Amino acid sequence: MKKNFFTSMGLMSGTSMDGVDISIIKSDGYQEFSCVFNSYYEYDNDFYDNLTFLRDKILNFDDLKKYSKELIDLEKKFTIFNGKIIKEIVEKKSQKIDLIGFHGQTIFHSPSEKISKQLGDAKLLSQLTKKIIINNFRQNDLLNGGQGAPLTPIFHQLISKMIYDKFNIKYPITLINIGGITNVTQIINDQEDLNSKLFAHDVAPGNCLIDEWVRKHSTHKFDKDGDIANSGKVDDLIFNQAIENFKIDSFDVSMDIKDFDFSFVRGLSFQDGCATLTKFTAYLISEGLKKIDLNRNINTQNYLVCGGGRKNKYLIQNINNFLIEKNLKLQNIDDYKFDGDFVESQAFAYLAIRSYLKLPISFPDTTRCKKAITGGEIIKNF
Repeated sequence: MKKNFFTSMGLMSGTSMDGVDISIIKSDGYQEFSCVFNSYYEYDNDFYDNLTFLRDKILNFDDLKKYSKELIDLEKKFTIFNGKIIKEIVEKKSQKIDLIGFHGQTIFHSPSEKISKQLGDAKLLSQLTKKIIINNFRQNDLLNGGQGAPLTPIFHQLISKMIYDKFNIKYPITLINIGGITNVTQIINDQEDLNSKLFAHDVAPGNCLIDEWVRKHSTHKFDKDGDIANSGKVDDLIFNQAIENFKIDSFDVSMDIKDFDFSFVRGLSFQDGCATLTKFTAYLISEGLKKIDLNRNINTQNYLVCGGGRKNKYLIQNINNFLIEKNLKLQNIDDYKFDGDFVESQAFAYLAIRSYLKLPISFPDTTRCKKAITGGEIIKNF
């Protein structure tokens, strides 16, 4: 049966809260995919400050109610910001868009309370853009016993197969996304049996501790290329105490940036604190990779890394050092003709199509939901 192709736009605002990644793809929602366009739009400083202020204040469900007025105001500004850039891109590219996958900006995520709050008014965005919007991707998963994350593994599986077909790399492939949190997808082979061949986990912090430290102690938003960490010296005593005291008990639960803090490096210089936090993050990522292979009895043959963290040379070097006994190194997904900055935004464009077609986007071995289910609300308000 011939499948319809959709032109879909994906908008992703990550835990770094610094801007919006936008991608346009063409796909049938199954095994066909091509990327048309990628771009990044940065928030201005005032909007960034308001976002991070509210994120830091909202620690539970009661805080969502307490700051509801501020959230409503910020959500409207956020939605208008997205609406403007969508119109700009559509006019500039003269591109017909069938669907828009609008992830929104996560402000609070609590699987135990079955709540995942993203800023973003889909009805307003649909009205502004005259497009069908797919949003609220996580809620159906939470209501069906899942963690609400990670949602990108079904797309990771697709691009892994494309890389396998073109470059003939070996399975199993582990695709590592180092964003605020590090999540991984383990793809066992190139078959489409999703119930037994696709596993996903949040394994460790990603950029969150490093970013937070840099923002608190400088005018920078992140450690570009890992240069700050590289100019410092790891405090081995503090590092060893930290890895002794901090244990991740389960890789079957969704992690949040609020699960981690950098209090153990307070008192260190800016550069030394950054170096120590980066090595600590690298250790947790490498341990997570080893443990999930062990738990699943999987012998990963290729690690492909995407997300902003792949550009932090000091972080990647330290992860590779900790993985030396596996005789494997992280490979940049860019080397396989995929832009590692836009895998997530492309994923939500793809998930929008699957949601529109009522195809599953969550699976028991990816989010821990009870059965494979679709997700995303379809909004048409024009």
